[in-house]
Amino acid sequence: MAQTPRPTHPLSIDEAWAFTAGNASATTFFFDFDGVLSPVTDDPDASQPVPAVLGVLERLAESVQRVAIVSARPVSFLRSRFSSLERVDLYGLYGLEVWHEGEVVTNPAAEPWVPTMAELAERAKAELPASTLVEYKRLSVALHYRTAPHEAPAVERWGHEQAEQLGLRIQAGRMVVELKPPVDQDKGMVITEGVREAGCAWYFGDDMSDIKAFDALRAREAVDPSFFGVAVAVANPETGAEVSSAADLTLESPDAVAAFLTDGLTRF
Repeated sequence: MAQTPRPTHPLSIDEAWAFTAGNASATTFFFDFDGVLSPVTDDPDASQPVPAVLGVLERLAESVQRVAIVSARPVSFLRSRFSSLERVDLYGLYGLEVWHEGEVVTNPAAEPWVPTMAELAERAKAELPASTLVEYKRLSVALHYRTAPHEAPAVERWGHEQAEQLGLRIQAGRMVVELKPPVDQDKGMVITEGVREAGCAWYFGDDMSDIKAFDALRAREAVDPSFFGVAVAVANPETGAEVSSAADLTLESPDAVAAFLTDGLTRF
């Protein structure tokens, strides 16, 4: 496939970029949003990509086969932040929604759960402590206790009780409990499908849900010795050691991600 030798783990950053540049036409870059392209904020609606991100993602999309954002956010939110990027695919709600070539595609198995999620969001607002931020995402409901961490036990207990009663699934995260439909879909599944035809792929993540994406890269390497995957953890005070230890490389912030990509693009 490529004349540039496939790097081995542990990685040399220079070798990783050299291989990527030599295989740009078969390379995909995947990014989580919160904590990776945007700082984590107390109010999820206030999150914005760091200033350098839009430009560097546009340049990256012009240089490689594909760029995609894989997030727990709905596609509508991601579109509001990245509408200027014509060549970037958006996976919302862990892949339950996909924006590709100007169209939103929703997993049909999840659609019947929309009324349940709407009702759940209203009950959460009525029954949980006022300090809990209830984020309704149409196909999931996230219960944030970032501004009141002492409420974590009550919020998590309520969330798990509702999941059991309604037949929902729990997605754990940083200072949040998210309830979603009982549909098999996660970031690892997005990456598994997304790298089937790729020769090289990078994934940038910062939370426990991103470990499944890292694992998907490892699994692809295991069955295809010519494939090269790079797992990048974006660390912050809330990122557990488990996320960083599962990655090949660690960056310190969304600004560092933008700078890392800007430097990498000079190798192309």
